Formats: sequence, structure tokens, C-alpha cells
Amino acid sequence: MTTANPADRIAISTWSLHRMMGTTYPHDLDTLTIPAAHETYGEVNESLLDIPSAVANHGIHRLEICSFHLPSRDPVYLGELRDALSRVDVQLQTLLIEAGDISDPTTSQRDTDWIAQWVETANALGAKHARVIAGKQPPSSDTLDLSARALASLAERNAGCSTRLVVENWFDLLAEPGHVNYLLDRLDGRVGLNADFGNWSGPNKYADLRAIFGRAELCHAKASFNNGQMDEADYAQCLSAADEAGYSGPYTLIFDAETPSEWDGIAIEKTFVEEQLALAATPAA
Repeated sequence: MTTANPADRIAISTWSLHRMMGTTYPHDLDTLTIPAAHETYGEVNESLLDIPSAVANHGIHRLEICSFHLPSRDPVYLGELRDALSRVDVQLQTLLIEAGDISDPTTSQRDTDWIAQWVETANALGAKHARVIAGKQPPSSDTLDLSARALASLAERNAGCSTRLVVENWFDLLAEPGHVNYLLDRLDGRVGLNADFGNWSGPNKYADLRAIFGRAELCHAKASFNNGQMDEADYAQCLSAADEAGYSGPYTLIFDAETPSEWDGIAIEKTFVEEQLALAATPAA
């Protein structure tokens, strides 16, 4: 990896701040209407409109927003959110579309149509990417091909727009690199990849990550914490796997442990990633 300023490659997701935000708006795939707020994680401490300023104050200028954190898709509200991002020079890197199973033949068409409306919202917000769930079914040629057809349809509907679609190595459908690569090969570059450190585990985790990171455009850089302590060895190996595969995109800090606090945990991840990027950019003696 080479970069003049490693901090330019740091992003954050609203998922990493979900306890502080408190409220979510759970999805109903049978309607396009955003439901009433749920105090899923307690009372609101920061509204979504406050988040751009908060992340900028912590030296981060790339943001990903979970769709269930969006309280409204009204054009006036979307304009207010765009203004809040612009005022503090925070780029909306990705709208994370957090529901749907396009690999299930009983729901694929409904969920494809539902996701397409959220892709329109991503474009209205000026998001650089929209992350779509590729599917939740067990992998087979039928489920993978159904997902590929649905994703191709979404890409066709989104043709000519500035928001790029990406999928993630997530759920049963994409639980191993062979299935990720099979799906992306079917899509011929029309859909990209957001690779996630935290979605895979087991003895082949780092080799599996290396097998997909050469195709990744984005990364969810999730670290494991135990009793407030980050597993530095695992995080370093994940970052090395991405680096060895030639990944050069941003790292979105994902934090969801009970301790330390959200901003403290994010700061630990941020410092570690920046130090690793600086080391990787230092020429060998």
C-alpha cells in the first residue's frame, strides 16, 4: 500500500455508533414506507443529521450509513443530510442497504424491487456506493445464478447513475471465496465488492480474505475486542491479507463490542490501521 496520508483511507459506519445513536427504523420488505422509530439501543444521543459533524470532529471524512438509521426518504430530509455532510467535508462513501434476500426464489423479485428503491435513495444522497446483500440462501448453482440475475437487473436499472453497487462476503451464499468469485465473474464488473474482515472465521480466514481482496473496492475493517482489549494479532493479519492481495481502498472502521465505549474503540482501531498503513508505505531499508 502506498499513500501520502493514511488518514485519507479511513472511513466509519453508523453501525459503529449504533449504541450512541440509539434509534433504528427496522425494515419491512412489504412496504417502501419507513416505519416508526424504535429505541433499539436506548435513547437517542446523536441524530443522523449530527453524525457528519461528529465524525469530522474525530478526524474522519468518509461515512457509511446503514439504511435502518435513515428516518426519512423525503427529498427535503435527504437534502438536509447532504448539506450536513457537505458542510463538514464528509463524503458519503456507502449507503448500506440492510435487508432483502434476492437469492430466495420466493422473495427475489419483491426484494429486488425493494432494494432498487433504496439504490435510488443512495443516488439522491450522493453516495459513492450502495452495498446490497447478495443473498442469504445456502450456496448452489441455482441460488448463486438467481442472485447474479437479480444483481444484473439492479445494475441495469442503475445504469448511468453515479452510485456504484457492491456486494459483501456475508451470509451463507457468500461464505467462502469460491462463491464470491463465481458471483462476481458472472457480473462482469457491473457490481463491485466490499470485503469484510469480520464475516469470516476459522483456520483458513486469512487465506480466504487474500483470495477476494484483490477484487475489493471497499473494506469493512472490523476488529475483535475482549474485555476492552483489541485482538491486535488478528487485526494485523487481516490488514496484511488485504495488503498482500493488492487492496488499496479505504478501511471502514467497524466496532460493535460492549467495551470500551464506541468512540474509544473506534480510536483504537483508527490508530492501529493508520500505523499499519504507514509501515506498509515505508520503503524497506
